[in-house]
Amino acid sequence: MVYTDIPLTDNILDTVAAEWGHRGAGERLHGGEESAAYRIGEVVVRIGSLGRDPAEIEWCNTVAATAARSVPEAIAPLPRADGSTVTVVAGHPITVWPLARGQWVDSEDPIQSAEAARLLARLHRALATYRPPPRPVRSFLEIGLDGTPSAHLPDPDLDRWLAEFTRTTRHQPLHGDYYAGNLLCHNGHVTTVLDWDEALIGPPELELASAALEFTDEVRGDLTRARTFVAAYHAESGTAGELDDLTISQLMRHRLRREAAYFDIAVARGVEHDEDDHEYHRRRLAAFHHFRP
Repeated sequence: MVYTDIPLTDNILDTVAAEWGHRGAGERLHGGEESAAYRIGEVVVRIGSLGRDPAEIEWCNTVAATAARSVPEAIAPLPRADGSTVTVVAGHPITVWPLARGQWVDSEDPIQSAEAARLLARLHRALATYRPPPRPVRSFLEIGLDGTPSAHLPDPDLDRWLAEFTRTTRHQPLHGDYYAGNLLCHNGHVTTVLDWDEALIGPPELELASAALEFTDEVRGDLTRARTFVAAYHAESGTAGELDDLTISQLMRHRLRREAAYFDIAVARGVEHDEDDHEYHRRRLAAFHHFRP
């Protein structure tokens, strides 16, 4: 896995001390494809990618803060004196969050999978009535959701299906990148949901299917575990409607196609992936074809 290399500079440390009142040396935390996270005492400083619109991150942070009001596993960004949650240092957006301890969720563990599904249901319920302004920039998952043809893994049938599905479904705020790497567990139980940078307004069914993909057997195209994840979500009264196998498969394939586009864009930017990254990419491409209805 390629993680970004963004240093915690003295200017950033000085800004965090001045704006949030936290001082100390930084310890790099594991993970981060586009942003880097450093622990300073009992908070985490996240440094976003160069040039990313701070208004976009502020928008995402309001979604996180709204969820955190009623879902204890969701943590809210810490505000500055003026109430905002983002500042910019040398072109990098800076945010500060409470420290959450734990390790990444094991997507193969049935207990953690069920807990992740139930947590997603509670997040969707918490956000169902929230009406933020339009997102300043389209998110990763939004592109192509309206049926606009994609140059990556072209599939006119999928495009037409997405256009009709999106037109006829209810939309609400979503986490946007709900998978094991953005969930923490402690003593075998899911405790925290992180990283709201891809939050969006969309059909909750989209996020449910995307999340189910991360807890299923993608290689064999077997929907058994995906159905189990969806059933646990509905048992917790999530806001997404019932999903048949066609809907699960097509929404998963939309996610997989967007991942393929992201991979190619990263390559074009000069990102050098290791063999594990390439193997993961090949597996996800195969899944796109395996799940074809």
